[in-house]
Amino acid sequence: MAQAQKIPDRMTAIAISVPGGPRVLKPEKRDVPELGQGEILIRVRAAGVNRPDVLQRKGAYPPPAGASDLPGLEVSGEVAALGEGVSRWRVGDEVCALTPGGGYAEYAKVHETNALPLPAGFTFTEAAALPETFFTVWHNVFERGALTKGETFLVHGGSSGIGTTAIQLASAFGAHVLATAGSDEKCAACLKLGADRAINYRNEDFVAATKEATGGRGADLILDMVGGDYVARNYDAAAVDGRIVQIATQGGAIASADFAKLMVKRLTHTGSTLRPRTVEFKAGVAAALEAQVWPLLASRRIAPVMDMIFPLREAWRAHERMEEGEHVGKIVLDVT
Repeated sequence: MAQAQKIPDRMTAIAISVPGGPRVLKPEKRDVPELGQGEILIRVRAAGVNRPDVLQRKGAYPPPAGASDLPGLEVSGEVAALGEGVSRWRVGDEVCALTPGGGYAEYAKVHETNALPLPAGFTFTEAAALPETFFTVWHNVFERGALTKGETFLVHGGSSGIGTTAIQLASAFGAHVLATAGSDEKCAACLKLGADRAINYRNEDFVAATKEATGGRGADLILDMVGGDYVARNYDAAAVDGRIVQIATQGGAIASADFAKLMVKRLTHTGSTLRPRTVEFKAGVAAALEAQVWPLLASRRIAPVMDMIFPLREAWRAHERMEEGEHVGKIVLDVT
């Protein structure tokens, strides 16, 4: 380590004792991570909770090679130490960062290019709610999905962390936004965030509602985290030359699709995952976010929607909250 403040040898972390339910998340003592070339050590103040953490806890989403086995894909805190070759950050800088794992801990390491400064005026808990969802939405909606001003954008799961972020960003960049959610209260939250139309999927057909809202055209871009029978319905809801970006398959990874419809409507159906991508790829997304989105956060034109905050040692409660499905926005762990 090139520079460091006083750092203990051991730290408290939340580990997955065995694959299973929320109660398998247990506090334990771990060695503080050793830094490699270009890495920074963050004294974690808060950590975001995300759906992939739940999947990892169940044994369904193993960490990529070389990553920590601890859950946690986003953190905020202070830079505590610098690895060799770090040029951007100094000890004491306040940052938030996308991590490949290891966020549920008092210290976490990350490559310096995958960290961003805390937006002006943000608390650590707010900042911990940014990286995973903002990296995911920026890449899949604006880079892979190529959303442009004036287009119609449909996001499923509009009240989730991804959904609330996607609604705000798409609206801020001039798209017409439609969102699905599972209750009238969640639909109201989507409208408040900037959605032009919120569709309660429990009592409305989102295909018909999308067609109605677009004068029969359909959505230019659909961001889907459901999969399953939504695949065929997305093809129906999409406009000619529409794009569908798949980022999760909570409703099932196997589906039937009418490829004649895909051909006739000239649809593009793509997808991605974020965690296994290279440090260099994530650095590119970070740079785009800092240039395009961080000014919107600093001005509070957009902000993460905060659901509930739990102490680090009660990470199991945060996972219960996520699996109950009643949350609106982000669930965060307070590590202090």
